[in-house]
Amino acid sequence: MVGTPKKEVWCWRLRLAVLSIGLVVLGCLLLKYLDWRYPLAPLPQVSTLVLADDGTPLRAFPGDEDQWRYPVGIDDISPHYLEVLLTYEDRWFYWHPGVNPFSLVRAFWQNAQSSGIVSGGSTLTMQVARLLHPHDRSYRGKLVQVLRAFQLEWHYSKPEIIDLYLNLAPFGGMLSGVQAASFFYFGKQANQLSDAEAALLAVLPQRPSDYRPDRHPQTALKARNKALARMAVLGVWSQSRVAEAQAEPLLVFAEGVPKVAPILSRRLYQQCTSCNVIHSTIDYGLQLQLEALVDQYLYQLSPEQSVAVMVMDNRDGSVKSYIGSGDFWSATRHGQVDMIQAVRSPGSTLKPFLYGMAIDEGLIHSHSLLLDAPRSKSQYRPHNFTGQFNGPVTATEALQRSLNVPAVQLIEFIEAGRFLTRLQHGGLKSFGPGSADPNPSVILGGVGVKMEQMVGLYSAFARQGLAIKPRLRPEQSQQERRLLSAGSAWIIWDALAQHPYRSMHQKTQGQWNLAWKTGTSYGYREAWAMGVSPRWTIGVWVGRPDGSPSPGKFGRDTAAPLLFRVHSALSDGERRLIKPSGVTKEEICWPSGTALTRPENQNGQCLRHHAAWVLEGVVPPTLHELPDLTTQRLITQIWVDPVSGLRVDPSCAKRSPLLTREIALWPEAAEPWLPTFWRNQQRLPSLAPECALFAAEQKTIRITTWPDKALVKIPPHGGGLRADLMAQGGSGVRDWYVDGRYVGSSERALSYQFSSVGLHQISVVDEQGNRDMIQLTISQ
Repeated sequence: MVGTPKKEVWCWRLRLAVLSIGLVVLGCLLLKYLDWRYPLAPLPQVSTLVLADDGTPLRAFPGDEDQWRYPVGIDDISPHYLEVLLTYEDRWFYWHPGVNPFSLVRAFWQNAQSSGIVSGGSTLTMQVARLLHPHDRSYRGKLVQVLRAFQLEWHYSKPEIIDLYLNLAPFGGMLSGVQAASFFYFGKQANQLSDAEAALLAVLPQRPSDYRPDRHPQTALKARNKALARMAVLGVWSQSRVAEAQAEPLLVFAEGVPKVAPILSRRLYQQCTSCNVIHSTIDYGLQLQLEALVDQYLYQLSPEQSVAVMVMDNRDGSVKSYIGSGDFWSATRHGQVDMIQAVRSPGSTLKPFLYGMAIDEGLIHSHSLLLDAPRSKSQYRPHNFTGQFNGPVTATEALQRSLNVPAVQLIEFIEAGRFLTRLQHGGLKSFGPGSADPNPSVILGGVGVKMEQMVGLYSAFARQGLAIKPRLRPEQSQQERRLLSAGSAWIIWDALAQHPYRSMHQKTQGQWNLAWKTGTSYGYREAWAMGVSPRWTIGVWVGRPDGSPSPGKFGRDTAAPLLFRVHSALSDGERRLIKPSGVTKEEICWPSGTALTRPENQNGQCLRHHAAWVLEGVVPPTLHELPDLTTQRLITQIWVDPVSGLRVDPSCAKRSPLLTREIALWPEAAEPWLPTFWRNQQRLPSLAPECALFAAEQKTIRITTWPDKALVKIPPHGGGLRADLMAQGGSGVRDWYVDGRYVGSSERALSYQFSSVGLHQISVVDEQGNRDMIQLTISQ
């Protein structure tokens, strides 16, 4: 009998345990059913935020309902803000299950005494529940909020609930989340907030419309100081710290949603519309500085013209500034067209690569003799930008002055297709008919290119011949391609790294560290300026996005000044590139183009002397006018009668042995620009009478209107001087040039009006390339 009650107690305990377990299981099943029947609302989409390299927003693209909600996590927030938030809003956040019963009882008592709702007693979890599931301010709504809070705690950890609040809390207007509010009101990231700024943002979601500091600064200031005072009362912060924060003035940034580098941001966003955060390589401070510089520069341009600027760090290819248009919001400038990605003619900006390839292939050195003269023996006859010719020029001078004829001479040796293929291997994608069927016009802008790829190509001059693909995002890998040898890249860089004001060149040659090249496309449609320093590669484009011309606007006057301003804004020092070991200086002679010590340059044959940069000790001779021109040997061997000293041929010589001499001849096209005593016929020994038959093979042409160095006076009646330009000899139609400018063609005489006094140069070229030139002085 004694043991019976004990047995009954154990039975009751067992039943109670089973009942409890059953109730727990039933409760869990009920919660599961309710959770399935009333699921949590999906989390609202955050804004897509494009960031600079330091994390500063460049531009934001709105999320759901056009809310500006910048993604942020608990690790991205100032600890001061979290301290104020938890102290002011929910001190027991980490200990309650989503609901604080004491706060609810206190709120119920306060509401009952005031006959209205004056306090909600909501925890942070309950506030997140209301943000996800909005409800009216009623007891039924509060019950739903409580249940949703339990549901949130069921699904999320405490740090995750904090993250939800940080991203969903309202901060006035279309602002959601503390990161968006921090940038909007204070222009900084939420992890950089001061104590006073943290307190204001902690309290602002209570009454987001009334506490907006940009609209109600006094109300916001009182709310902020109230939150700070509580930090002292509860002993979280010292009184002195609170007093210092309360003394801080309420300074509001409030410049709205960021719109820095808008075209690049749009481009990156379009590549990943589902991304929450997109990191770029842009330097925020530099981007702002250059955007302001471009804004100022636009005042010099017409309302239809735009500007594009790109700056890339040569060390890793990261793009530090990207200005795709002059004014993103301008309709007349077509400001939303990205001119960095637009296909445009490069003008003369491809020429440096041609000269570099010619050096690598042993065709030229830095001071090789190139011809800037009428191309009578070629079907393609371009003119220079000025319309004039300069005769024989060094390769360096031809490149610096962007002369067209020498560039065409070189590309005919290298071949246009092969030239374009090498550029494509270096990272250039070309467009247009000139790309499909390359011809010599490629070097004068006869293809379409994009600035972004041009910047990558130009970096090769500062990167020992390696071109690098521009990187817009830090996670992109570095892609390098060999374009030139290190030596030829340096020689071209050195040729172009000259002070833009030539009068300053001698004083600044050791310090000026920007190699630069301009270009103007056909019809003044594009003005380019490309620059390379040891650290930076810069691209500048000026023109009309619709492709219409801008008469009189060319690269040197329109784009180059902006290039120099951008360069001065960059931190680069004054150092120049280090010369590679394979580049040496060699004394060379014209007309041969070879080293001073060569036989053809002895006995007074070195008519012009230059100090040239050569690659790997190779000193190539002067190029022919055309690759297939074999009728004139520029370095030739002649036979001389040892007694008379006259020029002979072994087939007609009266005596032997003959003396042999090597002599370097000027290209025929260069002769009109030479002093008379330098011309080939004056330098060659006279032909012996017995070899007179050889003279019959030569057809000379001579200007007969006036003798060389004639002095002519304008008739007293004025009106300038009109004369018939005439010549004897030669064959076919004759092309006439005055002061290097083409003036017309004729079979006999050409009437020409001289409109100015002074020294003039007259030259003539026949169909066989025979030439003559005289100088004429006209006076009144």
